[in-house]
Amino acid sequence: MNARGVAIKALSRIESEGAYANLVLRGELGRSGLDERDRGFVTELVYGTTRMRRACDFLVDRFLLRPVTDDVRRILRLGAYQLHFADVAPHAAVSETVDLAPQKVSGLVNAVLRRVADNPVEWPDDATRLSYPDWIVERLCADLGSHDALAALEQMNEPAKATVRDDGYTQDLASQWVAALVDARTDHRVLDLCAAPGGKATAMQGTVIAADIRPARAHTMRENGLSRVVVADGRAPAFRPRSFDRVLVDAPCSGLGALRRRPDARWRITEADVDHLTVLQRELVDAAVALLRPGGVLVYSVCTLTAAESTGIDEHLAAHHPALAPIEPPSAPWQPWGRGALLLPQRAGTDGMAILRLRSAADG
Repeated sequence: MNARGVAIKALSRIESEGAYANLVLRGELGRSGLDERDRGFVTELVYGTTRMRRACDFLVDRFLLRPVTDDVRRILRLGAYQLHFADVAPHAAVSETVDLAPQKVSGLVNAVLRRVADNPVEWPDDATRLSYPDWIVERLCADLGSHDALAALEQMNEPAKATVRDDGYTQDLASQWVAALVDARTDHRVLDLCAAPGGKATAMQGTVIAADIRPARAHTMRENGLSRVVVADGRAPAFRPRSFDRVLVDAPCSGLGALRRRPDARWRITEADVDHLTVLQRELVDAAVALLRPGGVLVYSVCTLTAAESTGIDEHLAAHHPALAPIEPPSAPWQPWGRGALLLPQRAGTDGMAILRLRSAADG
């Protein structure tokens, strides 16, 4: 099977089975026997076509006179992605993609893709052009302002670049910066309350305890080199009150700042999920506050850009834990955000991230 054949097989599983793109791609590439160059091409096609699904549908729908099956639409999307976003030569994009189609629809696929190749496009709106659900564009524009929101969404359509730490661990720079901002010293007792897969925990100094509610993910953290791993519900962790110098709550979130590395996430997350997650986030920070020693520091971080999951949690903490004092937010490329800071994806080519650091009273 050639590269496009492997890509269409992976796309079928992602779209029809709801499989995660990264897991499907890993399996399909492992079975493919393709060389390194073709594996890279498959990765671009699968991630790119998944990411730009809505835009690709618009490109082909202009020239469809009747509905097509899911399998045919998938082939058309793959061709449209190559033609409009991947800089593949038009003759190759059309002919090689038509070869994937059953004979009875090959003429239709050929005609539609040739028209996509030959006709300019006028996008009806930013959500279609950038290929996001309407609610994501509307919500981030409301929270960030249209200029910053659209720039962030455009940046997250670019493939993520791997960043390798000095110890060989691959981790986005934004996550590395969050771990550094915990400011843990060698004599500190540190709790990473929602630690899996363990990247931030492995980057921090001190006696670091990594917790996660899921046993399987706790196992992953041990495989990643962490020795002090516990399975615990972060909302009611079985730790002694006032026993940690630093508590990091890298909370489960909508992930709307990390969409470049999760191409299918934009089609999975819903606006209702954000509301559900903010409830969990408030519960986690409430539990974390009780674990701080006098003078200890709570660090809250999320890889999302919504106000509800960032400044909204800041407002909750200010109302319910007024004794916590904010620590000066980091400087550029971070920008002030409530009492904390926001890192937009376009500022440094990283994931988008929000962070808040608060210190408990020294006298407890």
